[in-house]
Amino acid sequence: MFFLTENEKKKKLNWFRLFLLIGLLVLLIVLGTSIGLLISIIVDLPDINIKDLKYNAATLIYDQNDNLITKIGTENRIPVKINEVPKVVQNAFLAVEDVRFYQHHGIDIRGIARAAWQNITTGKIKEGASTITQQLARDIYLNNDQKYKRKIQEIFLALMLERKLSKEEILELYLNRIYFGEGSYGIKTAAETYFGKKLNELGLKEAALLAGLPQAPSSYSPYQNKDLALKRRNLVLENMLKYNYINNYDYNNVVNADLGTLTEPAAKKYPYPFYIDYVTEHLIARYGESQVFTGGLIVHIAMDKKMQTIAEEVISNKNNFPTADIQGAAVVINPHNGYITALVGGREHTNMRQWNRATQTYRQPGSAFKPIIAYGPAIELKGKGPASVVDDSPIRIGSWSPRNSNGKFSGLTTLRNALTYSINIVSVKLLQEVTIPKARDFAKKIGISSLDPKYDVGLSMALGGLHQGVTPLELAGAYGAFANLGTYNKPIAITQVKKSDGTVLWDTQQSIPVQAMKPTTAYLITDMLQSAVQRGTGTAAQISRPAAGKTGTTENGKDIWFAGYTPELVGIVWMGYDDPKPTPYFGGEYSARIWHNIMGKILEGQPLKQFPRPDNIVSATVDSKSGLLPGPNTPDTDKVTDLFAAENVPKKVDTSHVLVEVCAVSGMLPNEYCPDRVTKVFLKTGTFSSSVADSESRVPTGVCTVHGPETSNKEVEAETHNITPQGKTN
Repeated sequence: MFFLTENEKKKKLNWFRLFLLIGLLVLLIVLGTSIGLLISIIVDLPDINIKDLKYNAATLIYDQNDNLITKIGTENRIPVKINEVPKVVQNAFLAVEDVRFYQHHGIDIRGIARAAWQNITTGKIKEGASTITQQLARDIYLNNDQKYKRKIQEIFLALMLERKLSKEEILELYLNRIYFGEGSYGIKTAAETYFGKKLNELGLKEAALLAGLPQAPSSYSPYQNKDLALKRRNLVLENMLKYNYINNYDYNNVVNADLGTLTEPAAKKYPYPFYIDYVTEHLIARYGESQVFTGGLIVHIAMDKKMQTIAEEVISNKNNFPTADIQGAAVVINPHNGYITALVGGREHTNMRQWNRATQTYRQPGSAFKPIIAYGPAIELKGKGPASVVDDSPIRIGSWSPRNSNGKFSGLTTLRNALTYSINIVSVKLLQEVTIPKARDFAKKIGISSLDPKYDVGLSMALGGLHQGVTPLELAGAYGAFANLGTYNKPIAITQVKKSDGTVLWDTQQSIPVQAMKPTTAYLITDMLQSAVQRGTGTAAQISRPAAGKTGTTENGKDIWFAGYTPELVGIVWMGYDDPKPTPYFGGEYSARIWHNIMGKILEGQPLKQFPRPDNIVSATVDSKSGLLPGPNTPDTDKVTDLFAAENVPKKVDTSHVLVEVCAVSGMLPNEYCPDRVTKVFLKTGTFSSSVADSESRVPTGVCTVHGPETSNKEVEAETHNITPQGKTN
């Protein structure tokens, strides 16, 4: 047997002592590191200065002529003393934000422990357990970043605030500084914004809703999401019941009640509401709600007060619409710089930042899309012009047989005639020739960003049948490219944003111009669209000055458009029900008249301007049935003089008009028995449908059936006996 000696036993490693030593060393390292980090965080703390407890500045908005339009943000804040705030309101906030407010000294240890466990188990900072004092400290001195450093600083600042201020002062500051959404800061302003009530008039129902807003004002706003607002309000009520701020009777009396929010038109609160809402949404997306409503920004916008006022008056006038519940929207832009000079998103404005039909509603554009997807690409990519000819005759594409709105087919027709009277078949055939991918690319260049290459793949696009549709603003930008000789300027509402100290944050002034098509293409489209206004589907839009435009009416009249422009401005008008349903109306009716009223009043008294004409636009006379130079057989009635891009004037001579001998009686190709034959000019076009309007002018395909052997013998006998073929003696 083997035994250890006494010396060997002494030399044996003592594992317990080793582990203890290592543990102490690790503990010292962790403790030292933690203390070092804590010191660095404390050293980095902002200075506590009671002067910092001031309220924030409003954002000022100026129009394009530097007129102050309105303020958004803190101009609505009205500070109040804590004793002016009803107890039910105070209790609602305590119940949902900080139930132990009067027991802790700035931080709630229980809440922190609960939040820490939640964050550790999930691996994310999901719960903050911030007290009202911590929230106030963060609002004044810190930011909303969910980082541990910020949380630790927040705790120290909260402890320091509690030493400098009383509980009542802290709660008063909190209720006066907090943001409630919809541009409202402070409890008094929130009471007026959401309920139209004075602070002392608020009850449990109103208090619970307001207390639920600060966590996420946009999400819980009753104007933006009523369902979420109701759930949040009821959660506040549950907390108030749980912590004995209310009894079961009060809870049951309110939990099933409606929101009771204010429905007074928000337009009374600030001017030009649809435009200001649109600007506000863009500012918030770029800078955040806090900066927009408290940062004292100086914002210049593209709006023209006169134009905006006129557009609002016309759209809100009930006499301009067929029914009380049908909706409308209008956009006016300056195509030469992209300025949105007027924007109206509905017939009435009832809620702040409500749905804007001019910018948020995607609807089917109908025939108003034809210049964008068919005619423009055909001229730009295929060298066509107003006198180019397409056969308006029946066509079948798979199981689809497109039809014209009047149910008729005009036969060989020029592009000018087809666009003037909005002939569907011609548009479909043009898109078919151009190809859909190339037409989509053309549309994208002029601002149509809503087309989906996965779904917008059918020829019905030629008639405005789109997967998603377009907004009035999007359509305005596209028509602006035609009005601006092919140069596209993206529509802009905000031209400049500055800090209160004058530092420029954002300067657009003018959107970056893009030459999206040849100037000649844009001018030829413009000239054809002038014909549509002068004598076609858009005559109701005439305003005694040069104007171009296109009507748009979707299937069953669910969307009714007029898209038009002058040398100065582009105007888009949409009409329809929010929940699309059929109407008996069409674009050349109400929408065209609304466009007439808006643009006519805006341009009233201004000198007449002509659309600028590119130097390489020329006139030429061609055959209106082939689009080629007149041939030897072209009759004068089939000659037309029109405009061309100089490089696209036809060089070939028409050969479609031919001399053909036909039976004088039947007008068909003669057989051997036809006694009288005449030579006439016909169109040689190959196969055609008898349903087209010009079928009689085309070379007959059938042989005379009036004359035959029997009719020939009777005629001979009649000559012999001086008897007419009908059997009567002369």
